[in-house]
Amino acid sequence: MAGIGATAACAPAAGPAAPPSAAPSANPTPGASLAPVPATRAPRPVASVDEIPVGGGRVFPDRRVVVTQPTAGEFRGFGIVCTHDGCELNAVADGTINCPCHGSRYAITDGSVVQGPARTGLRVEQVAVDGDSVVLL
Repeated sequence: MAGIGATAACAPAAGPAAPPSAAPSANPTPGASLAPVPATRAPRPVASVDEIPVGGGRVFPDRRVVVTQPTAGEFRGFGIVCTHDGCELNAVADGTINCPCHGSRYAITDGSVVQGPARTGLRVEQVAVDGDSVVLL
């Protein structure tokens, strides 16, 4: 019977929970929300728009980004790390971004998996055109 007494001693106390120590403020402090903070780094040039083939792309290991141009004037950016095993992607060919380690392939349009073993698409990187350059935001 000692076990029953021990269990009862560990049970939650009866009665209402204690009120919070401070009520939420009607006027919250600016900047104290959970909203994402906008990026403050300056755009970094990656390549000339002429260096990114239409229907293809290029891997830029020094910038840790893959830039593709699925259709003329439409540029997309993706992280350089394969989601399967962490290898660095090394090529863009035949409409896919390719991993040399285990053969995963990702779509140049949205970074989704086209061929495994990867199961998760690539991280999206924000890119834009600034004059005749593609920049990483």
